[in-house]
Amino acid sequence: MSIFILMVVVFVLGYTAIALEHPLKVDKAASALLVGVLCWVLYILSADVVLGLGFSPNWGHGEGGDVVHFVGHELEHHVVEIAQILFFLLGAMTIVEIVDQHEGFKVITDKIKTTNKVKLLWITSFITFFMSAALDNLTTTIVMVALLRKLIDDKHTRWFYASMVVLAANAGGAWSPIGDVTTIMLWIGGQVTTVAIITRVFLPSLVTMVIPLAILSFTMKGHVTRPKEACVDSGHELTSPREQLLILIIGVAALLFVPVFKTVTHLPPYMGMLFGLSILWITTEIMHRRKGDECKRKLSVMAIIRRIDTPTILFFLGILTAVAALQSAGHLYLLAGWLDNNLGNIFLIDIAIGILSSIVDNVPLVAGAMGMYPIEAAGAVGYAANFVQDGLFWEFLAYCAGTGGSILIIGSAAGVAAMGLEKIDFIWYLKKISLLALIGYLAGAGVYYLQAMLLH
Repeated sequence: MSIFILMVVVFVLGYTAIALEHPLKVDKAASALLVGVLCWVLYILSADVVLGLGFSPNWGHGEGGDVVHFVGHELEHHVVEIAQILFFLLGAMTIVEIVDQHEGFKVITDKIKTTNKVKLLWITSFITFFMSAALDNLTTTIVMVALLRKLIDDKHTRWFYASMVVLAANAGGAWSPIGDVTTIMLWIGGQVTTVAIITRVFLPSLVTMVIPLAILSFTMKGHVTRPKEACVDSGHELTSPREQLLILIIGVAALLFVPVFKTVTHLPPYMGMLFGLSILWITTEIMHRRKGDECKRKLSVMAIIRRIDTPTILFFLGILTAVAALQSAGHLYLLAGWLDNNLGNIFLIDIAIGILSSIVDNVPLVAGAMGMYPIEAAGAVGYAANFVQDGLFWEFLAYCAGTGGSILIIGSAAGVAAMGLEKIDFIWYLKKISLLALIGYLAGAGVYYLQAMLLH
């Protein structure tokens, strides 16, 4: 029993190190990888003891009593699932980086001319909301913060807009199967389908964004001051407006094609993402083949790949591996039982997970929920009916985990990115934005509940 508890202690300590990344000055990817490996080491070295407790959901199903073989087989199974998510993210991040380096997003940003504070707030929020659904909330936030720097000169005014970008990006990512890492995980895992997640989570997500927007609209007055024109970026000189538009269209089309690819071929989503990446890659190779060395050095896909945020990929690998160990050993099974016994309501469970995601990263929370609750067979009745594919639990989990992280700026990848790029103060966000985000989160949850009661 002591090893079983020690695995939890190691996970908590590792997660504390992740949360305290900046004070400790240790990258969260390093902490995540370490805790992921240590959890599996503890598991396999004491497999007899851990499995003997009887909490592992899969132990005893065809493994012939060989505990080492069982643990090894479980690890292999989880690695396959994790690899699908990582390949998907790697492909998506590369596509977006290619579009960004070719200044494709300028086609969108150059169209914004207004300086009215309220009007600009609504425009940037809605652009973020829909862009996040097509891309992902982290990338969208990075792109939109870069845009805000071109539109707003004053730093503290820009903080409000950047904060709303975080709320809008998280809300936009929640209703799309490719908009957020957590929805990607649920989609790839088979908990939700494309049409269901879009149709049933769109309205709650929209409300989550619109309510804070409406409240802020009453307090904002006047116009923003545009920064002075900066020198034209050298990367911009290397691509023509026609090339920028072409790369933007192909890049966004590649991302949007992924759900279609999965539906038509029944292959995993990462295959569709790699297909889109290959098309975009070939296009850029043909586009730049007659250009000079400077262009190829800056805009070739091989050069762009080097700029991909590899630590983020490794972070997901580490944390998902750690959660997989707790799932295989039976910790998540026990947690699921505790939540059922003490809350016993899927809406309360999901709302609790969403609020917790403002403190703890939503990736391990969703991974944990996926491990705690198996997908029930179609036709399940009673409480189990909530856990079938496209069941209420999974849809509401996508909403809560996606939008709950906005309550604190450290609660989502989008928030952390905005915080880092704009140097947004944690206490300032807590005072100015957290309550707005919480009101929006609860309002959206209420809309989903009413919607569920009417439609189910």
